[in-house]
Amino acid sequence: MQSAEKANEFYMKEALKEAKKAAKKLESPIGAVLVYKGEIIARAHNNRETTQSALGHAELEVIRKGCKKLASWRLCDCTLYVTLEPCAMCAGAIIQSRIDCLYFGAKDPKAGAAGSVVDLFSVETFNHTVEVHAGLLESPCSQILSDFFSTLRKSKKQEDA
Repeated sequence: MQSAEKANEFYMKEALKEAKKAAKKLESPIGAVLVYKGEIIARAHNNRETTQSALGHAELEVIRKGCKKLASWRLCDCTLYVTLEPCAMCAGAIIQSRIDCLYFGAKDPKAGAAGSVVDLFSVETFNHTVEVHAGLLESPCSQILSDFFSTLRKSKKQEDA
């Protein structure tokens, strides 16, 4: 395996660590890391339940932290690693923040905006283009979601019984 591939897998594994933090808080287990010049500058995970905010997506949280770290709303030369395909809201934020490259793990057939439901990243009239790579560590990224929601359903059945 080449060093770039190893680096990409390392960063996605860091995003998976964030997803695990979310799961422990009973949040949807989605994690993200933002990398600038080979260094992780921000980490985040979903926190919609904790904050009771529809904006508590991992991508938005990591973008907010990255902007603060770089003291700029422009995240040029940054790469985002996220465990789940971004939704339309997050895809828009990724484009607007000028992130250069996106790697995501699992596809989201119900809300994915990088090809599953729509593909905002392929709109040529936007003023910024993001390089998108799908399926990085897809299996563990999918598995953490499947396990989380399976456990949640079992717990709900036991409560109802």
